[in-house]
Amino acid sequence: MNSTGGISHTGFYAGSFSARDETRAAAETARRRVRIMSATLLPTLPRLEPVAAPAARIALKADGTSHGLLDGAWWPRSRDLLSELPALTDVLDPLWGRITRIAVNPKYWPVIPRKIPVHGHIAKVGWFTREIDPHKLLLLSYGTGRWDLLVIPPETDAESAARLMAAASDHDGPPLTASALIAADEGRHGVAATEEPLDPDEAWEYEGGAAPVFTAVPRQPDRAGPSRLIVGL
Repeated sequence: MNSTGGISHTGFYAGSFSARDETRAAAETARRRVRIMSATLLPTLPRLEPVAAPAARIALKADGTSHGLLDGAWWPRSRDLLSELPALTDVLDPLWGRITRIAVNPKYWPVIPRKIPVHGHIAKVGWFTREIDPHKLLLLSYGTGRWDLLVIPPETDAESAARLMAAASDHDGPPLTASALIAADEGRHGVAATEEPLDPDEAWEYEGGAAPVFTAVPRQPDRAGPSRLIVGL
């Protein structure tokens, strides 16, 4: 009696352990299937490398002396100052010293942020309606100087933009305001640089013009004749 009871008792527990093992194995198999399905349905996306912003399209007088009312030209890709100005200062900071203040006329800029985070510092942005030509950008470098750039409308075709850049960055420079320079190019070639007609008041002579001495870019004595610095084209 005792022997039979012992065998039956042992067999009962052995069968119980076997059932638990089978349950665990089935659960593990189900978990594997879920993992396989998840890996199939939700693949790991590749890590995207950051894309560098394109360089600013500018042409600058690079002979050491500035004449005329402009120091060069800037051809932005959009009318978004927050995205366009950092690329511009990336080029100008090493040449002219840290750009600390920027001023525009609000006519062609939908949004004018008060501050722009640029490489390594913050540039303050201001706007003036009568003091600044609508097609000009004024830049100040603390303790270094002031520069005036023609702003070529973003929608301008490449041929017109090249002419305007060459005229604004010429050594002697035309004695024209930014808007007058655009109007003159349109009159000669019959191609509008901007879709909006120019206001007659935009052609006033801007007093002061460019800084009398262009000290940020060194002279190039080994090269004969005028020269210009072109970036982003």
